[in-house]
Amino acid sequence: MFEQASFSTPNSAQADETTGRYIVTFRDNSVAEGMAVLREEMGISRLANAADFAGSALDLEQLDTAEGAVFPTLGVAVVSLDEEALSEVMAVAGEGSPILDVEPERVFYTIGTELQFDYLEGYRDAVDNLFQKISTSAPSEKNGAGTLTSFADDALSTWGLKATKATTSRYTGKGVRVAVLDTGMDLRHPDFKGRSIVSKSFVPGEDVQDGNGHGTHCVGTACGGKDLNGRRYGVASEATIYVGKVLSNAGSGYTSWILAGMEWAIVNQCQVISMSLGNSVPTSSTAYETIGRRALENGCLIVAAAGNHRQRVATPPGTVGQPANSPSILAVGAIDSHLQLASFSCTSGMDLGANVDIAAPGVAVYSSVPTNRGRYASFNGTSMATPHVAGIAALHAQAHDVRGALLWLYLLWTSTRMELPSADVGSGLAQAPQ
Repeated sequence: MFEQASFSTPNSAQADETTGRYIVTFRDNSVAEGMAVLREEMGISRLANAADFAGSALDLEQLDTAEGAVFPTLGVAVVSLDEEALSEVMAVAGEGSPILDVEPERVFYTIGTELQFDYLEGYRDAVDNLFQKISTSAPSEKNGAGTLTSFADDALSTWGLKATKATTSRYTGKGVRVAVLDTGMDLRHPDFKGRSIVSKSFVPGEDVQDGNGHGTHCVGTACGGKDLNGRRYGVASEATIYVGKVLSNAGSGYTSWILAGMEWAIVNQCQVISMSLGNSVPTSSTAYETIGRRALENGCLIVAAAGNHRQRVATPPGTVGQPANSPSILAVGAIDSHLQLASFSCTSGMDLGANVDIAAPGVAVYSSVPTNRGRYASFNGTSMATPHVAGIAALHAQAHDVRGALLWLYLLWTSTRMELPSADVGSGLAQAPQ
């Protein structure tokens, strides 16, 4: 039933790959005005609108027949532009225009690495302010810099659940909606029989069924339960699961697919979005930063993998990639069972928001995989750390009835400090509420 397995991010993920389309970010409450500019100045009028589809689940096949698509809740559009049209859009974007920015549509990948032996800078003042407001009603004790030890899987649970104290938490994530945007899920996996699962594929030509394994593994860590032998491997075992397939069975996807999944998750009132995907582009994306902020304002926290390319860039080491390097998206680094930094886990960058915000178990993480791949396996990656945090966020959302920026604060404030640089692990090891 169990195998040691691996995921390797394609080498091409290290390049800044683009699709030829562009992401247009509109200013707050300016989607209609921005659409008018695209229509009147550039003649772009045939845009599929996510709001026209049930549950805002855009049919991505529309991108091939239309000139692009608009996601009104996110406040962005994906458009096809030739060089002349791009120059015109760039000329009208900026101050005084309903169009905030235009950037290339990029390619993203699952963030995994082979098993081997061998920040919120702009929000910090707001976080400090929130801390002062809730300090009288917050948990009575802060998990400080205590003695940290090693952990191991056993018959009862995985080491990651022990390290994050999920095994002793009395909360289950019940009543909280968690969206996992990844390669889909094995909807026939026996461990999830009877669970509340809402699913949708945003990958043209592919259904939700996970032909890769990465998505099923992440869903299992965030929201799974126990394996067939009774070993617990999932954090929020009673959360409502939203599975958005935004990466193909080959493990890659376009910005437009990811945006479609985010629009769908936010419109469906998911309190947590888990994204174990990224690239190695060190500069942040205006689109993802704006979307992250708008998600927080809508009571939704986006959690994303910091990246696994630390060792692929020698000096300085590889830093947090997109979309996790946005100030409004919680970036997760990975640690091992000895509570040491995973060798692949990216460090904080110099740009605003390119910080590792928190850390979680990301080495030899046991979870579910499709039944035709053995049902269970262990993987490495900040991809594996991210759903730990997403599940723990669901527990805090249930325990303290907090959402958005306040939920972010609870995660940071209750984390355990580590004897590791904050540039690598942020506020420390994520901890479940007790």
